Amino acid sequence: MTHTVHHGDCRDVMATLDAASVDAVVSDPPYGLSFMGKGWDHGVPGVEFWTEALRVAKPGAHLLAFGGTRTYHRLACAIEDAGWEIRDCVMWVYGSGFPKSHDVSKAIDKAAGAERDVLGVSSVTGERRNAGSEKYGGGNGIPQSINLLTAPATDAARQWSGWGTALKPAWEPIIVARKPLCGTVAENVLTHGTGGINVDGCRVGAHDPACDMDYDCTCGASGQGRWPANVVHDGSNEVVGLFPDTASGSRKAGRHVVAGGQGRYGLFSEGELPEIIGDSGSAARFFYCAKASKADRSADNRHPTVKPTALMQYLCRLVTPPGGVVLDPFTGSGSTGKAAVLEGFDFVGIEREAEYVEIARARIAAAAGQRPLLEATA
Repeated sequence: MTHTVHHGDCRDVMATLDAASVDAVVSDPPYGLSFMGKGWDHGVPGVEFWTEALRVAKPGAHLLAFGGTRTYHRLACAIEDAGWEIRDCVMWVYGSGFPKSHDVSKAIDKAAGAERDVLGVSSVTGERRNAGSEKYGGGNGIPQSINLLTAPATDAARQWSGWGTALKPAWEPIIVARKPLCGTVAENVLTHGTGGINVDGCRVGAHDPACDMDYDCTCGASGQGRWPANVVHDGSNEVVGLFPDTASGSRKAGRHVVAGGQGRYGLFSEGELPEIIGDSGSAARFFYCAKASKADRSADNRHPTVKPTALMQYLCRLVTPPGGVVLDPFTGSGSTGKAAVLEGFDFVGIEREAEYVEIARARIAAAAGQRPLLEATA
């Protein structure tokens, strides 16, 4: 198993890589929101980035790219215009986003030069890491910010008290794309090892260690859990509370219409089937749950937009064949690389910002050391 993080512009570095040499591209590129005034977040990566990624990807290779809710349409168009086929969009739902909203009432008073009376403290942000995306809220390396509760000073400010400019962020899109196949899916998989997604390897199973939830679930042809959906979540009380309690999968013993044979139902006939006792609980159990661990919030990672390792492992496993190579052109602090090596994949990362390169290399090397020695040194 090998892992490399290159320091440089990903367009220049990808130009040095062999064509059709990577099995999957999994990345969290800039959202173009000028987050925290960072220069790397001033624009959404355009067509030229994804054209080069297409060249180095094998036919049928999948690309997974996070986007911001305000700008992911530009990301999707750039990926599609580069020649990738848009296959789906996964919704990553989390409960810890913090609204970055402009207080209209305060803005009016400020413009009028009116001083507002301080009533107390309304909130403190930046004291803990955001479990989902940190592009909009507190996180490691972000100074604490105390938000004061103040009273409107002018009549106009009182009229617009309680008005803001943004909603609380609670989800991020993950664009799912695929490089065009060579022939049929079967031909492409047999020739290049790419083109499909790892359904059984990503089923929502009987026990989800990320959320410490037990599910009484034996559904699916493999009996290993539910089919992976295009919604994933962080297991927070805030998110799980949005889902209703449901019961599913139950069946009484007796005669039922079953497939196969010829009967009054055409290709279906009646047959004797045993009782199935289904499961119940929050409907959140139908979707994969990935919580951020304490290690994801560690003080040695100063990157403000780090993703949960469990989530990145799930995404790498979903689209990468066994023993495959994962590419991340926007490596950041190395979350994709850490996840890839934990899953047993080779990894190629590229990061432009020098301050994050060493962090990424250290995190990925540490993750590689967590695997058995023979796998880590192969």
